[in-house]
This record gives sequence, structure tokens and C-alpha cells, in this order.
Amino acid sequence: MSKNKNKLAAAKPGVPAQRYLDIAEIKEDVVVMKDGTIRAVLLVSSINFALKSMDEQNAIVQAYMQFLNGLDFSIQVVIQSRRMNIDDYLLKLRDSEKDQKNELLRRQIGDYLDYVKQLVDLGEIMQKRFYVVVPLNPATDQQKGFFSRLGEILTPSIAIRITDEKFLKSKELLMLRVNQIMSGLQSMSLNAAMLDTQSLIELYYTVYNPELFESQRMTDVSKLQLEG
Repeated sequence: MSKNKNKLAAAKPGVPAQRYLDIAEIKEDVVVMKDGTIRAVLLVSSINFALKSMDEQNAIVQAYMQFLNGLDFSIQVVIQSRRMNIDDYLLKLRDSEKDQKNELLRRQIGDYLDYVKQLVDLGEIMQKRFYVVVPLNPATDQQKGFFSRLGEILTPSIAIRITDEKFLKSKELLMLRVNQIMSGLQSMSLNAAMLDTQSLIELYYTVYNPELFESQRMTDVSKLQLEG
């Protein structure tokens, strides 16, 4: 009986988590899916629509309508909310407090540091990031309709390997779509930056490991420059 218990208690090797992910690999700033399709991800700035004048609001709405009507492929808009990590900011404040020779200024920095700590303790400071996912399925995009292509984004199929040559050709077509999207976003006064390989890894790491990310931080995508 004890032998059976030991057998049951013995840890069995689990199925690798990667098996359940739709992502095959991330390379050359592109996400390669298991179904052979590829994705580019844009980090997009935001605007305060409510603070715009009526004319400005109408212009933005018209630009948005023209942007959508000009697309002959589907895109995905993703809004990510997560806890803002201000550890680096607090560390800079502590360093400034230590280096400050003026007693009055040092006290003011210390008081401000305590104030920020209290804000963090009272409630989590959240931040939102906006992404646009640009897909490409070179094998079927010319044959399928809008809803079929939209379904491919939401429900990737079985794994398909693509050659390096096919990948490079697909990437060229994907970059044309990316440029079109970025141009359309600029018409609405929105700046965008395409995520590179490291930033894509960081993004998906935070999505699939939100708790681990708080204790094991990687390079933050907020360091990307949104030119404008």
C-alpha cells in the first residue's frame, strides 16, 4: 500500500506551458504564430478627447472613420491596465534626499517621499497602455473575407512551420500594413512605436505572468520613444 502511495505522490512531468500558447516564436520584431501567421504590435499614445473643442472632436471622429474605411484587413486594439511600478522613481528621490546639502530642501524631499509612499499604500496606481495588433496571413489573406480574417486573430489553428524565405517576404508585406496603420494614427494626432523583439517578449511576459512580473522585472516598454 505504501508503495502505491509513493507512486501516486511522485511528481509527474507536466505538459510544458508553451504547448498551450499560440505563439511559436518572436524574432526580428515580429510575433510568429503556430498557424503560420505573423503579427506586429504597435504601442500607441492616447489623447484626452473630453478636453478637445467641438471642432477638434469632430475632426478626430472623421479621421477615425476614414482610417477604418481605408483598411482592407482586420486589426486588433488591446488596452492593458496594470499596476504602475514606481520603485525607480522612489529610489531617485532617496538619492536626491541623501545628496541634498540644503537642510530645508532635504526635509521637503523627505516629506514628498513620505507622501508618495502613502499614496501607494492607500491604493494601487494603475496605468493604461494601448496597443494595435497588425496581423498578416500571406497564404489566405487574399482569399478570405473580413470576418474570416478576424477569426484567425482570435482563434489561431494548428502549428505550421514557415521557412526563412517565406518569413522575410511576409515581413515585408506586414511592414506595409504597419506603415499604413501608423499613418492613419498620425491623422488622429496619435503617435505609435512598433515594439521590437525585447519589448514584445516583455509584453507577453507581463500578460502571462502578471504576478511574477512585479518581482522579476524586465526592460519596460515605457522606455520606447513615441516620437511626435
